[in-house]
Amino acid sequence: MDGVETRLSERTVQDMQLVLSGHRLGRGRATLAFAGPAVVASIAYMDPGNFATNIQAGASYGYGLLWVVLLANLLAMLFQALSAKLGIVTGLNLAEQCRQRLPRPAVYAMWAASEIAAMATDLAEFLGGAIGLSLLVGVPLLVGMLITAAITYAVLLLDRKGFRPLELVIGGLVGIIALSYVVELLIAPVDWKGVALGTVMPQIADGNAVTIAVGIIGATVMPHALYLHSGLTQARVSATNDVMRRIVLRFSNREVVVALTLAGIVNMAMVIMAAGAFHDGHSDVAEIETAYHTLTPLLGAGAASVFLISLLASGVSSSVVGTMAGQLVMQGFVGFRVPIWVRRLVTMGPALVVVALGVNATQALIVSQVVLSLVLPAPLLMLIHLTGRRDVMGRFANSRALQVLAVTGGCLIVALNLVLLLQMAGIDLI
Repeated sequence: MDGVETRLSERTVQDMQLVLSGHRLGRGRATLAFAGPAVVASIAYMDPGNFATNIQAGASYGYGLLWVVLLANLLAMLFQALSAKLGIVTGLNLAEQCRQRLPRPAVYAMWAASEIAAMATDLAEFLGGAIGLSLLVGVPLLVGMLITAAITYAVLLLDRKGFRPLELVIGGLVGIIALSYVVELLIAPVDWKGVALGTVMPQIADGNAVTIAVGIIGATVMPHALYLHSGLTQARVSATNDVMRRIVLRFSNREVVVALTLAGIVNMAMVIMAAGAFHDGHSDVAEIETAYHTLTPLLGAGAASVFLISLLASGVSSSVVGTMAGQLVMQGFVGFRVPIWVRRLVTMGPALVVVALGVNATQALIVSQVVLSLVLPAPLLMLIHLTGRRDVMGRFANSRALQVLAVTGGCLIVALNLVLLLQMAGIDLI
């Protein structure tokens, strides 16, 4: 796989063409024909960085930061829908649009920032998968990383048989993660009244809560997911007129809502599990390894093992999606691709260095999410700008209300990033 391919089975293509030509198919059959892009992109919202930030949020502040998870997920739905729309309507992905419309220095700057984000993403993904494998089967962390890399590469090779098998594998891994947290919530003690209050009542206890909240945003609305979703939809089906584009957009928006609702539920379940298991008596739990070892006596070996299985599934699947996004970004910005194994070696380099130097793995995961939140504004604001322009989107340009909503969400994220920078500079705002 040298780029992001969207080769589909003959039957899937035929079903999409039948729907676009006005034929009625069963609701399930039609939905499945168009499904895929949002499911793949949703993995970015359940990666190991989410585990690290959500464990800290739940252990340190109980259910108090659930509203941040909900807000982040609603923002993710909005911006993933816009990303998909950009690809469907224009036939170009976000990186290609940036290369076409920005001055060359800005293009290279955005590409460089995107590559930094890709390395930060890989750091989270490989470390998460390696931690899960290391604790689950007892291998050294470095060996776990290499095994995770090998599994990731094997999954990527499925693309040679078409894109649908890859989508199905990623969808299966999403199912494993979701099922794991259903099991965890059945085992962990949960104060559902506290869950409801924490979800709808915004509160920030102290400066550290701000840092974790920004980390949650960074682990949820991610740069590579914005780039990838526009690429997955841009050439999936040939929509040759506005009527067809509207049909494709309708299916795309439905899939975004379903896929990211599931991702949001999983993220909230992570915080709820950590709050129920650790907040009373173990609020200092801030690392994935500590969470695993603490879960065993508290909730039993089964709960701890389920936690690791979900972490491993998250690491492998998000690494696959991260690689696909990295290839798309490189091709979109600078017009060339590298063999998949070369890209894997380059972007997993920082993770190998972190392990070799003995850096705390969970803290590295947290830092990686902060890096992502700082890189996010450029592609995010460019996406809002492009989808609001009638000369780019035609009649599909954002309505005034939608544009105001998108700008407000984008400004909120940029403001949170500014708060984080001030905190890192030693200026406490709370």
